[in-house]
Amino acid sequence: MNLYSILEKGFPKDKQSCALETHDGLYYSWSDLERATAKMANLLKSLKLPKGSRVAVQVEKSPEALFLYLATIRAGYVYLPLNTAYQAAEIGYFLENAEPAVVVCSSKNFSWVSKTAFKAGTQHVFTLDENRTGTLLERAGAQSDRFKTATVKEDDLAAILYTSGTTGRSKGAMLTHKNLSSNAKVLQKFWGWKKGDVLLHALPIFHVHGLFVAAHGALINGSKMIWLPRLDTAQLIHYMPKSTVMMGVPTFYVRLLADKGFTKEVTRNMRLFVSGSAPLLTETFNSFIERTGQSILERYGMSETVMLVSNPYKGKRVGGSVGLPLPGVKVRVVNENNKPCGVDEIGNVQVKGPNVFAGYWRMPEKTAEEFTKDGWFKTGDVGRWGGDANGGKAPKDYLCIVGRSKDLIISGGYNVYPKEIESFIDDMDGVDESAVIGIPHPDFGEAVMAVVVPKAGAKLDAQAMIATLKTQIANFKIPKRLEIVADLPRNAMGKVQKNILRQQYTN
Repeated sequence: MNLYSILEKGFPKDKQSCALETHDGLYYSWSDLERATAKMANLLKSLKLPKGSRVAVQVEKSPEALFLYLATIRAGYVYLPLNTAYQAAEIGYFLENAEPAVVVCSSKNFSWVSKTAFKAGTQHVFTLDENRTGTLLERAGAQSDRFKTATVKEDDLAAILYTSGTTGRSKGAMLTHKNLSSNAKVLQKFWGWKKGDVLLHALPIFHVHGLFVAAHGALINGSKMIWLPRLDTAQLIHYMPKSTVMMGVPTFYVRLLADKGFTKEVTRNMRLFVSGSAPLLTETFNSFIERTGQSILERYGMSETVMLVSNPYKGKRVGGSVGLPLPGVKVRVVNENNKPCGVDEIGNVQVKGPNVFAGYWRMPEKTAEEFTKDGWFKTGDVGRWGGDANGGKAPKDYLCIVGRSKDLIISGGYNVYPKEIESFIDDMDGVDESAVIGIPHPDFGEAVMAVVVPKAGAKLDAQAMIATLKTQIANFKIPKRLEIVADLPRNAMGKVQKNILRQQYTN
């Protein structure tokens, strides 16, 4: 039942073939991967850690960082990835909350991370840097390169993923070996992974998308990965002719389209482009088809559930829709009374399946609160089946996400869904993107406000934009205020942080 064993079954028979190729010319074979994970797993075992111990990791992306993740689950411990952007106060909270037995950090952060870790009761702190140096590799180098993968139960924890914390304190989503392996198996089939596929990997690996969707997909399929440290459009274009699959956030595709070097010829060997972690604008979806002749596959998932819904690999992909529930995953849209919504009726999205997490770390009350009495997880997202998805009519069994329930604006007693208004604003000439938020209002309780980013060189007129909206949507949805700004605040995965905007414009 160990997730590593399940991934390992997909490794190719030729262990000398390339598993990872890096941007700076390094090649790691499947044998290198197996031996490196064995050495790291033996190091962790030598520390005589209690069962279920957490290994917290905040390091830059590297092949060795991926091997550390695989070694942790291979040894039967719990992997805890931490965003590289987190600062001292945030790290302090995570370490105090998770109480990891081992912390691995970058050498440059060792002085303050180690103090924070030891204060939280951590026994062992190692360093790991992106240039293959650090005390972790020094200590692991002396270990055996053979390791018998630990036996675990399917419901044992494999990872704890802290939610991005855009509102309130982050919660640790507990993911089991079953959660992660079931999702990897389903996506391998649903996305048509093939022998000979090559994954172009430029995502961070402290997040569901880069680690549990992209890397797992390549590993379980025995596919080579071209490993880029971060989003670099020139590198994506350089390596794309050698690749067949790429996964990215919408920013990847926007930047590719802005580069004249990104042509249909560059994508000639690509069979699949996947987008997630933030909504993909219909304009980007359509422009990508025009440029490449291929459509981006948009899907929907969460830290608590990995992947839930996806546009089909073979079949109609609809811009503005996240597609069909994955095999084995149940999705329902319900009203405030928990009754099913009809087609094109907006409601709360709830899910059930083997991929749904075991609960929030040390938060039993919060866990109970987030599940219905009949066992469905409340995603906190608002959506509908079918209807107008901007890219055309979505079939009645396709899910469209309207927004987060916490982003719902109640103005004068009317429910206003920001994404609906954003879609109209984003369609206007000269608009690059927008974010619609609710701000306090003495009469209406909340007033609708739009924050808009213009395209390069474009000049926008706020009053003219509001006048246009008055011809398109109901009056209670019209922004009472529209601000034009250079950019929107985002977290590490490219999601707009509306809580920051609300703070900024409420003060």
